[in-house]
Amino acid sequence: MLIDKLISRIIDLDSPIVVGLDPRLDKMPQYLKDKVFLVRGKTPESVARIFYRFNKAIIDNIYDIVPAVKPQIALYEQLGVAGIDCYIKTVSYAKSRGLLVIGDIKRGDIAATAEAYSRGHIGRLTIEDTIHKAFDEDFITVNPYMGYDSVSPYLDDCQKYGKGIFVLVKTSNKGSKDIQDLATADGLPIYRHVGNLVSEWGNGLIGEHGFSSVCAVVGATFPEEGAVLRQNMPHTFFLVPGYGAQGGTANDLKDMFNSDGLGIIVNSSRGITEAFHMEEYKSFGENNFAQAAREAVLDMRRDLLSVMR
Repeated sequence: MLIDKLISRIIDLDSPIVVGLDPRLDKMPQYLKDKVFLVRGKTPESVARIFYRFNKAIIDNIYDIVPAVKPQIALYEQLGVAGIDCYIKTVSYAKSRGLLVIGDIKRGDIAATAEAYSRGHIGRLTIEDTIHKAFDEDFITVNPYMGYDSVSPYLDDCQKYGKGIFVLVKTSNKGSKDIQDLATADGLPIYRHVGNLVSEWGNGLIGEHGFSSVCAVVGATFPEEGAVLRQNMPHTFFLVPGYGAQGGTANDLKDMFNSDGLGIIVNSSRGITEAFHMEEYKSFGENNFAQAAREAVLDMRRDLLSVMR
């Protein structure tokens, strides 16, 4: 099971961290922008080239201390074809360095559309008698709010190709309360029902470590809700956004870990890739932005280990 590979990497590296590769042009090192824009002009193709160089440097400096990266596809899609090419190249390069890739795509549609999304991202594309991989992430994020038929194609491909999904259950944004916290007729909030469904969907995909490849997204910004979900979803692995820039702390996560220190992987995006802008890492300078990112990962790891044990 793919979830076993992820957990084994977390154990080997002592690092329950996934680095979000969410590049923003205004946060790129100025020297990198100047170099590309001077030669190629200020075009989407140039920005995609900047993003890839940036991502590649980050990956080269963190691949041996984290098990996974998580590129957010919207940051690439906004650039059109060049951005999608950058996303695919980023996924491929990360995997070549031994990292698992969680594609943050948050797709949620039904029938043939869901099948097409799944085929493109974690399944296979068949063109007459030839089979291709398109994006080829290891895991992807999925929005379940159109029900089982919006998720079932991904479940099929997880089973068939040994992939995994992270289903949105209780997200880290403040507005998640507007829908996810609404009480249903039995008094339970909607996110609890979604959590129960995710547990059910994952029953046939449980690996050697006792977790399913059908996983959940649970925000660090809602620690009480996360603790309840952990109690009710013992075989579900959590992807936890919201640490750092969104206000989540290591202490907020302690009840989402299992007693053995497993059960979650914590995302940090800006807090790592944009660390060179932060006061505590400014000594690295923009030329050493990737080394600053590495130091930020090591600091995050120390912070998380303090509550894991």
